[in-house]
Amino acid sequence: MKNSYTNNNLKSDNDLSFNWSLVQNEMKSKLGLEIYESWLKKINFVEEFKGYILLSVPTRFIRDWITSRYLDQILQITKNYKKDIIRIEFKIIEKTFKEEKNMNYSKSLDVHENVSFIKDSYLQYNRIDPNKTFKNFVTGSSNKLAYEATLKITDTVSHYNPLYLYGGVGMGKTHLLNAIGIELKKDNKVMFISAERFMYQFVKSIKSNDMVKFKEYFRNTDVLLIDDIQFISGKEAMQEEFFHTFNALLDKGSQIVISADRAPNKLLRIQERIKSRFSGGLVVDIQKPDLELRKKIIDNKISEFCSLSSGEFKISKEIIEFLSSEITASIRELVGAVNRIASFSRIYNKSPNLSEVKVILKDLLNLGENKVTIDVIQTLVCKFFKISKNEMLSSRRSRYLVRPRQTAIYLTKILTSKSLPEIGREFSNRDHTTIIHSVKTIEKLKEKQPELVENINKLKNQILYYNKDNEI
Repeated sequence: MKNSYTNNNLKSDNDLSFNWSLVQNEMKSKLGLEIYESWLKKINFVEEFKGYILLSVPTRFIRDWITSRYLDQILQITKNYKKDIIRIEFKIIEKTFKEEKNMNYSKSLDVHENVSFIKDSYLQYNRIDPNKTFKNFVTGSSNKLAYEATLKITDTVSHYNPLYLYGGVGMGKTHLLNAIGIELKKDNKVMFISAERFMYQFVKSIKSNDMVKFKEYFRNTDVLLIDDIQFISGKEAMQEEFFHTFNALLDKGSQIVISADRAPNKLLRIQERIKSRFSGGLVVDIQKPDLELRKKIIDNKISEFCSLSSGEFKISKEIIEFLSSEITASIRELVGAVNRIASFSRIYNKSPNLSEVKVILKDLLNLGENKVTIDVIQTLVCKFFKISKNEMLSSRRSRYLVRPRQTAIYLTKILTSKSLPEIGREFSNRDHTTIIHSVKTIEKLKEKQPELVENINKLKNQILYYNKDNEI
């Protein structure tokens, strides 16, 4: 009813002066209070012209954000109150630092208080992990240069500036940045932050008109450690601020260390001048760990577990060889595999054998569910229970056939992503309720029959590795 009344008013009284406060109220109602307070509240009405209105915002970034996301909706709301408005234009009117202080604080703050205020808001993102040190960083031929370069920085700040580390996921880049932070924070102001968090704080500072304090804090540090710099890709306004922060820190002799998932010249949608600055220091590639390093990492992790727990934690040489041969892509995955085996040992109070390890780590060993077929499951279950596939898929309900059939259905459900109707079709067009009943039956029996649990684990292992061994 309200919109109808408003439109009637427009038709009869189109020449009344434009009332921006009405548009503001409707933007708040239609687009939500959070969006309004964060972005749209910063819009000020400047002047009305024939066919369009001129609005002002404090920064180019806010203008770009609003025009790319909310302009159409703002125009539609505006037309509700002035139907002959066909476009909206923006003018950037920057607020002075004095105006920003008057808007945001009821009392004046000196420079030191400003820095303390902004510092408090960043502290939660500047937590250095005390467990990631140079001492427990395992080195090999693939990461020795990166290790030596970061260690050198702790002896002589600004020795390599900037130091740019790059490599794949889980190669130890964050560990090295953290280790630098631990060594230098005693005598220096150290900021360790991810590029994603830097971006978040940048946007937050713009929205709250705190850019002066943002700049003051980040340009007042002795050591800036930024992780995963590739996340600033495509963020033009943030890249602009980062570039000037980068230059300001270099000019004052601060140390900058950056990590990324690729070399500077391979970064996408990042300004050429930024890539050039990155390339101007020392660029180090952390490569995939070789076999020797993977074994050293496993041994180091086992030693850690032994020192932290009262009981001994052992992994056989056969399993160490298996892990170091199979998990080659990432140090993080290798450490994760040892963690899983340790958890298994604590829960069951025994060291797993190789067959059990293969089941525990099936997802890390590239045994994707898309490689496990229902046909393989049916074949191996029939072989295990010594029945034919025709017998399994028949409608007969003899006990010696029902249990293998239910087991095959259960394994299909947990080892593939097939839906219940799809599984039913592969088992002679059985109804999906039959499939649910079979799965629930096996789950209940597993709680009472240890022998069934053992058989299912054996079958899991056979199914996963039958598939791998026969892969073309």
